[in-house]
Amino acid sequence: MDQKYDNDDAAPRLSWGAILGLRDSAGLDGGAIRASQIAALHGSTGVRFLANVVGVVLLTLVLRNHTDLLLLYGWGISTLLLATHTAVGKWRLRGWNDRSATRAELHKETAAAALTGVLWGFPALLFSTAGALEQTLALWAVLTALMAGAAFVLTSIPLATVSFLLIVGGALGTWMWRIDLPVLAVAAGLNTLMLLVTASLNGRQFANSRVAELQLAEKKEVVSLLLREFEDSGADWLWQIDAGRCLTHVSPRFATALGLDLTELEGKPFLQVLAGDSWEAGNFASGLRELAEKLKRRESFSDLILPVKIDGETRWWELSASPRLDDRGTFLGFRGVGSDVTQQRDSADKINRLARYDTLTGLPNRMLINETVARAMQDAEQWRSRCAFMMIDLDRFKAVNDTLGHPVGDRLLSHVAERLRSLMSDNELCGRLGGDEFAVVVRDASDPSRLEALARNIIETLSRPYEVDQHTLYIGASVGTAVGPKDGRTAEMLIRSADLALYRSKDAGGGAHHRYEPQFHADAEERRTLEIALRSALEKGELHLVFQPVVSAKDTTIEAFETLLRWTHPTLGSIPPYKFVPVAEDARLIAPIGEWVLRAACAEAANWPSTVRVAVNVSPEQLNDPNFVTSVISALSHSGLPPHRLELEVTESIFLREGTGAINVLDQILGLGVRLALDDFGTGYSSLGYLRKTQFSTIKIDRSFVQGAAKNSAESLAIIRAVVAMADSLGMSTTAEGAETEEEFEMIRQLGCRKVQGYLFGKPMPAEEARQLLAKASRSRAAA
Repeated sequence: MDQKYDNDDAAPRLSWGAILGLRDSAGLDGGAIRASQIAALHGSTGVRFLANVVGVVLLTLVLRNHTDLLLLYGWGISTLLLATHTAVGKWRLRGWNDRSATRAELHKETAAAALTGVLWGFPALLFSTAGALEQTLALWAVLTALMAGAAFVLTSIPLATVSFLLIVGGALGTWMWRIDLPVLAVAAGLNTLMLLVTASLNGRQFANSRVAELQLAEKKEVVSLLLREFEDSGADWLWQIDAGRCLTHVSPRFATALGLDLTELEGKPFLQVLAGDSWEAGNFASGLRELAEKLKRRESFSDLILPVKIDGETRWWELSASPRLDDRGTFLGFRGVGSDVTQQRDSADKINRLARYDTLTGLPNRMLINETVARAMQDAEQWRSRCAFMMIDLDRFKAVNDTLGHPVGDRLLSHVAERLRSLMSDNELCGRLGGDEFAVVVRDASDPSRLEALARNIIETLSRPYEVDQHTLYIGASVGTAVGPKDGRTAEMLIRSADLALYRSKDAGGGAHHRYEPQFHADAEERRTLEIALRSALEKGELHLVFQPVVSAKDTTIEAFETLLRWTHPTLGSIPPYKFVPVAEDARLIAPIGEWVLRAACAEAANWPSTVRVAVNVSPEQLNDPNFVTSVISALSHSGLPPHRLELEVTESIFLREGTGAINVLDQILGLGVRLALDDFGTGYSSLGYLRKTQFSTIKIDRSFVQGAAKNSAESLAIIRAVVAMADSLGMSTTAEGAETEEEFEMIRQLGCRKVQGYLFGKPMPAEEARQLLAKASRSRAAA
């Protein structure tokens, strides 16, 4: 490498090869360095010419009587001609400082210096062999003076200086030696050596300083270009204030950004300019206050955003600056940069809105709802008050999507959002969590009656008919409420509590409002425990079937057995169906469990007499499974049981479910020849329309009506008579559940029920006992 560095920030130091012009330095402009060397040499042209003239005149006067005049005058004229030629050429080539020089041009200067040195060495070698003392001293003085002058005048080109000094010094030392003055010869050599070292060091210092100057100039040019480009492009500008916070050296772009003239801004207080009309009122934006504090504390700052009013329009500026100090550390003010970020801020606001607001309804989405709940919880804890979170789920909304399509469903959701928004005050914020779930955050929920009234009002308002695309739509709403911090110390816990309360409202049939109770959490934990255990119950053989007989009311012969599922856990013990069946439905476990029940029941019924049927309860979730019909076909095929001996029992809740998939499945099952029974008729809506939708073979009357009739309840008796009459007219059979005494059985028979089921004829029993009961009944008939 031709350059060296003292440290990472220092300017490069040229090698001797580069200083002498023998090679270029990597990464540096050698032409510019050589040009500066030649330019410095040209600057001393006049001095060198005068020195040559004076030296020639002095030696001519001193030596004219002691040497050949022709030779002396010839030398003098040659020396003067060379000096004149050099001076004229340098005058013509002035301006070297503005150009680049080649190595050949630099070496030309060296050659000229060497030639000059040869001419000045002639007097010592040719004109004096053993002159007088006066001539000797004159010659010594002139040559020594010329050498000393050359060591300083020619210092910008070290190689030229070295060439001149070596030639003249060598001639002088040789002359001293020839006239038997060895001491002076040695002195001449030492003087020459000292001048060589001095000239070389000065030459290196000149070259290195010139390199530093060139690099500094280049950096200044780059900075100047960058500043000009910065000022001429984009929406950015420079600003500067003095120690009194008044504007100085106002940038044209800064003035343009403010819509003012430069003369108006020069010397004006910076904060007043930014504050605009609010300066007198003192109503400053927080960003301006922060800027004032930064300026007051003389601290650097960056990316500080504040509003600035320009021509009645609010713009957003981003400012960055650093304090200015002089060499003594005195504070001079601030210099900084600013830019208009209004467009970026508007884009950021739009992105923020998209991230926090639902695009369909315009309501806050889940993210903003969660943030609002968190803030409400913080405020409630700080002020020792209460807040509330309401979770809302629409009832029967899926039926709208399934029957009329999602576009209609989306417009319905927009209407729901409008109604919900109309119910809100400044104390509440409503939003959409997703799908058909909405939420309300109540910031101050210290009044429980007001909270209850709001929930009821929400249910009532959202349950009113909707007119969408010439369709009159009826849906409902269920609400669950949790109050913080009582029902949850964090936003997540509060939302979870409201979700549990909503689950209770949905479980109650919808259109209801429940407030969270600690028991809900215990129930949820129990359900979670049951779900975990239930997932492996089938594999571990913990599930088993029991069968309860259904007899003829006419002669008590067994016509069928109802299949009932039981679960016995090794640690939890016997778990009743009303607990684990809903868990299985929610956890999507009812399909595999139901398929196992169907297969096991059909396989057991295949061992019974051909006159005895098996009844299997089917969950609404199973009927929504597209593979359920395949499961029925597979169970019948593997067991060999005829389809007419299988009866599937469903409840009227399947008709309350959204969509018509379950009804289509029932039609396919009827097509197989399987019988259908409507279980628990009379406990729900008991609409006769259900009986027209599907061809049932049996209607089962709930045990609550049987028990009521046994107590001579007029309503229960009237309901049973009506159901029997209706079933007879439709060609259906009726089964009364819950007969436990002979009196109840006799009453059921008199009311016209064709089949009876209850503890009087047998409790739910294992398969082996059911087979024994059938065998006993068969023997009794044979004996009769």
